[in-house]
Parts: sequence; structure tokens; C-alpha cells
Amino acid sequence: MNFFFFVAEELRQIMAKLGFRTINEMVGRVDKLKVHKAIDHWKAKGLDLTPLLQAPNVGPEIARYCVQKQDHGLAGVLDNELIELCKPALEKKEKVSLDLPIRNVNRTVGTMLSSRVAKQYGLEGLPDDTITIKFSGSAGQSFGAFLSHGITLILEGESNDYLGKGLSGGKIVVFPPKQAIYAPEETILIGNTSLYGGTQGEAYFYGMAGERFAVRNSGVRAVVEGIGDHGCEYMTGGVVVVLGQTGRNFAAGMSGGVAFVLNEFDQFQSRCNLGMVELEKVKTAEDKKTLHQMITSHFMQSGSRNAKRVLDSWESMLPKFEKIMPVDYKRVLEERKKKAIAKK
Repeated sequence: MNFFFFVAEELRQIMAKLGFRTINEMVGRVDKLKVHKAIDHWKAKGLDLTPLLQAPNVGPEIARYCVQKQDHGLAGVLDNELIELCKPALEKKEKVSLDLPIRNVNRTVGTMLSSRVAKQYGLEGLPDDTITIKFSGSAGQSFGAFLSHGITLILEGESNDYLGKGLSGGKIVVFPPKQAIYAPEETILIGNTSLYGGTQGEAYFYGMAGERFAVRNSGVRAVVEGIGDHGCEYMTGGVVVVLGQTGRNFAAGMSGGVAFVLNEFDQFQSRCNLGMVELEKVKTAEDKKTLHQMITSHFMQSGSRNAKRVLDSWESMLPKFEKIMPVDYKRVLEERKKKAIAKK
């Protein structure tokens, strides 16, 4: 007998004994609960759940479960327009390029579009830059969340919190408006918790990020001008390059991935949480190549003056970078390298 059928039949019989025909009829019927004495433990003494198990004194006209569908306002979201405009890419993998305005009321822009890509093409997504959308203005929360591979979102402006949350292979570029009079290297351009839980993709930010940048990042490669507190917290993979100062508690709980921080003012050591990581200089040819390529891409994508300054004085700027490496992650990589050499 099918396991799920067996479970369903058992549940149906229990419900019948209690006098219920549907799950909805069971909702809120605390009078049917049988109370057992708690285990004799000091934590349970004095615990009284009576307020939670008290049935409200209301008539049958008051619903105990959802009887009215909630309007989430999805009919009017910007992604519906994006999906329509990107049909050639979604249906035939033809390149699509758009230039659109954006406001901070436009939230999770690109997420529904990414869902369409994922449903049709899976984790692999579309070829690089099949869909390129340039936005101008202020983006709302979760801009580019869960962005699929093959979609590039370019924002000339600024963004709220959770930008690139769960980034899933796409590319996000943010830079200030051309008429901006502020210094992007010293200005927060994207909000807090950007790139939270990203799994893969690229991100280039010509401006500073707020707190908790790239927390739980597991595969995204990102470059940013500077960040607030708790950067790269619980990071497990990917590569992060910071071309400026960080806040306190950098790399707390970081167990994987690599970060490079430009430590021009010799202040980073006191701001890094060394509980699970160690600081190194950028010495290997592989690290130098990775760092140079990422900063070059940052300059090409965002036009960062800071990136150009570093690249133009590469030999003198390279010693000022700190490589942040998780201790256990480094040990595992070294062991794998030894095994690979032994097999040859």
C-alpha cells in the first residue's frame, strides 16, 4: 500500500472519531484537545498554556480559517511587464535589451522573471546576458532576488535592503547616476543584507553597502567599494572583494569562500573576527589573477574610479590587500591538493 495513502487513511479515521469530515472543521477546536501533565522538569514548573487553549467566545459567523483570498497586489507588479517584454528570450533564447525607470515601490524586481527562466530552463538558466535590463532610479527591497543565470540587471541609482538576496546565477551591477555630486566610494548605495544567501552569480557595486553584506554567501563573486558591520558573516563559498573599509565583526562564522580587503589605512585587523579565519597577503599566482580579474570586471561593469586607481598602481597596491581565509577551509583545500598530486 502507498505510504501516503496509508497516512491519509489513518488521519481520516482519527478525524472521524473526533467527529470531523474536513481539516477546516478542526481549526480552532481546542475543546477536542486532551491535556497531559507535563514532564516533571524545573523548566515546566509554572507553565500555563490556558490562554493559548482558550476558545474565543464568538458566533459561527466568525470564520476560524481562511475563507477569503488575500490580494497580494501581484497583478500590478513590474515583473509582469518584464515577462511580456522578455518573451523572445524566454521562448527562443533570443537576446533582449531593455531600458526602464524604477521606483522604490517596485519590490523583488526580476524575481518572477527569474521564476519563468528557472521553470523553463532549470538551474542552468539562459546563456550569459541573454536578458539585459538597465534601470534608472531607486529600486525597492529585494531588487534582483533569486536572479537566474542569463539575466543581467543594471541599476543606475540606488537600492534598498536585500538586494540580490538568494542570487542564483544572474548578474547585478549598481552605480550612481551620472549627475551625482557625491563620492560613491564614501556613500552607501545599496542597503543592508545585500546578497544574503546567494548561491552563484556576479555582483558589482560602485558604492558602499550597508550592514551584513554577503551573509551566508555560498558562491557569488562580488566587488564593492566598502561595507558596514558583520560583512561575510557565516559565508561558506564564493569570493568577495572590498575596495575600501569594512565595519566591525567581519567574517564572523565564515567557514568557506575567500575575501580580499584593501587595507590602506591599516585598520582592518581590529575589525575582523578571527575566530574562524586568518589573514594572509596575496601571494599565489592564482590569488593575484582572481583579484585582478574581479577588479577589472568591476571597472568594466561599473566604471569605478577606485578600481581604476588600484589597477593603474597594481604592483604598489597589491601588498595592501588582506586575504581572509577560513582556517578549516584552507586545511581541506590543502589536503585535496595533496591527494590530487599523489594520484598523478
